[in-house]
Amino acid sequence: MPKIRVLIADDHAIVREGVKALIGMADDMEVVGEAADGREAIARAQALEPDVAVMDIAMPGLGGLEATIEIRKVCPRTRILVLSQYDDREYVRRFLKAGVSGYVLKKSAGSDLTAAIRSVHRGGLVLDPEVAREAMLDQAAAADGSRPADPYEALTDREKQVLKLVAEGRSNKEVADELGISVKTAMSHREHIMEKIDLHSRTELIRFAIKQGIIRVDS
Repeated sequence: MPKIRVLIADDHAIVREGVKALIGMADDMEVVGEAADGREAIARAQALEPDVAVMDIAMPGLGGLEATIEIRKVCPRTRILVLSQYDDREYVRRFLKAGVSGYVLKKSAGSDLTAAIRSVHRGGLVLDPEVAREAMLDQAAAADGSRPADPYEALTDREKQVLKLVAEGRSNKEVADELGISVKTAMSHREHIMEKIDLHSRTELIRFAIKQGIIRVDS
């Protein structure tokens, strides 16, 4: 029986090594590639077409969310399992909406990670107990109409990528270089974002990104 082919995306080498060690103890799966940021994760996913991508959230450049959105388009058969230290409701909601197959917290993953990989490979949905509670609360809010419309969803996938990079303080040239587009195009995307969300300064954009769970400011 073919082994489950796994891609690991995390900007910390020690975490990647830990995940590799866990997977190495399982006879039915193997690590076929690694990535240290979202952009590399997309490229590796396209090249390798793994069965499961174990994805971190907070990575330099394109983060886990932006990479997930793109991988879901270019490699639809690849299941994505989020492995994160964050249990914020906004993160959980955005990743579930992006189509991930699981969301596991690093603090409680341990040897259960291989079981989660098997489950998502079979087509199941795996949620850490703490995450599952947040997901249920969010579903309840959506069902009773108490959650307002999400302005983030009015943006295109490319605009979402630009939003994260600009909110992190990247210049137009840095955004252009990261995404492989022209500076003029990067500026145009930024203007469209400001118009769609009705923002008037970089400060407002950063506040929006933090509030909406696009970027995180750790204390």
